[in-house]
Amino acid sequence: MTDDETVVSVTGLEIRIPDGPVLLSGAGLTLRRGRITALTGPSGSGKSTLLRAVVGDLPDGARVSAGTIDVLGHDVLGLSADRIRDLRRHRLAYVGQDPGSALNPRMRIRRLVAETAVDPSPQAVRDLLAECRLPLDDGLPGRRPGALSGGQQRRVALARALARRPDILLLDEPTAGLDAALRDEIADLLRHLATTRRLAIVLACHDPDLVGRCADDVVDLAAAARPVPRPAPPRARPEGTGPRPGGTAGTGLAAHGLTVRFTRHGRGRPALEDVDFAAAPGSSTGIVGPSGSGKTTLLRVLAGLRRPDAGTLTLDGRPLPTVARQRGRDRQRRIQLVPQNPLGTLNPARTVGAALARPLRLHQALARADLADRVAALLADVGLPADAARCHPAELSGGQRQRVSIARALAAGPDILLCDEVTSALDPDTATAIMNLLTALREQHGMTLVVVSHEHHLVARYTDTVHLLDTGRVTDSGPTASLLTAT
Repeated sequence: MTDDETVVSVTGLEIRIPDGPVLLSGAGLTLRRGRITALTGPSGSGKSTLLRAVVGDLPDGARVSAGTIDVLGHDVLGLSADRIRDLRRHRLAYVGQDPGSALNPRMRIRRLVAETAVDPSPQAVRDLLAECRLPLDDGLPGRRPGALSGGQQRRVALARALARRPDILLLDEPTAGLDAALRDEIADLLRHLATTRRLAIVLACHDPDLVGRCADDVVDLAAAARPVPRPAPPRARPEGTGPRPGGTAGTGLAAHGLTVRFTRHGRGRPALEDVDFAAAPGSSTGIVGPSGSGKTTLLRVLAGLRRPDAGTLTLDGRPLPTVARQRGRDRQRRIQLVPQNPLGTLNPARTVGAALARPLRLHQALARADLADRVAALLADVGLPADAARCHPAELSGGQRQRVSIARALAAGPDILLCDEVTSALDPDTATAIMNLLTALREQHGMTLVVVSHEHHLVARYTDTVHLLDTGRVTDSGPTASLLTAT
């Protein structure tokens, strides 16, 4: 075998939904041992669909209408289900865009990695976790996925993939949600894996810095991308469907002395330690910090999805229960969370239209006859065509699913929108368009934005104030212009 041996060859691939959209058109891909190939292109161009096709896992309802896929000498399109499973188990490793959803929440990290490992010994598992830049001295191997940050879950999923000792590694947005330092570490790790293990690596990616740092070859799917409308300027909402009058009165959302500890065997590890937070009405507030610093935990506490061990919340100067179900319907409506991983919250069995209609019925009391128009308007607001309402989440790209997640939060007519890495799965142009949309909605309706992001240039450009987190503590807060620099 030579170092540049071809292990994957895709030619003229077309994938479509019968009587529906074309997901991929005329795509080609060649992967060689010891080389890293980057798939680039805007959201919706088919990057994730092409990766899934290589492992023989097409989106629900999708069909290959043209082209060939050869993997390690096998015609993937002609293999039986048993042969495909065997190929995935021993030769291919795929880490999707939402790897946390594939981690069993009841299993501890060491067992999750050992489960797929050729060598499941404790030392081999620890070596894999360390190789994936995960800390070992704070008890991480003994924790469950829910006690990890999104970035840590992503690296655990990578460790599970490497534990199989595959020939081919397929990664969908491997650094989404990671800070710049970790992104560079993962880039160096991928370069190391390709060189030392002779792995053929392909990654779907919209981060030009990552591509420039580690990719040997680039396949741009932009030419085959389906046009997606840009977010339209926010239209005036029907009466009763925007933030309620008085939603900008008072002192906004605030927290004092928040402490959250993850406990194991009676020993606690702080995720947040005596954190104070404030977001003024109508403001845009950023939360930044390295992966694992507590950013997502803070948002979940504000949303009422994680009860703090200590501390208090207030909304417009009045006490706010720390558990969402105790807040009453109106205060639940007023504070909405857009999570980092939309696949974890969008029901795969429901269409996009049904996902958006539910909060409209629950919080806006719209008549059934008006639902279709409001769903179409929400989709237009986030740059999706009206016919996306008929799609299931699996038929959409990761970026499109994220926009659906934003639309669902907006359907409630919130006063406060908590956004957890909502641009991490989007290409730069779409990320800017989404931030422009959120800014326009904030200005038109007096909505408060709270934005968690590793993309400091977006936080610097689109927020008024910022809180800096590190190891569960707020190390600084104040005007964004004083603490961050837009680039």
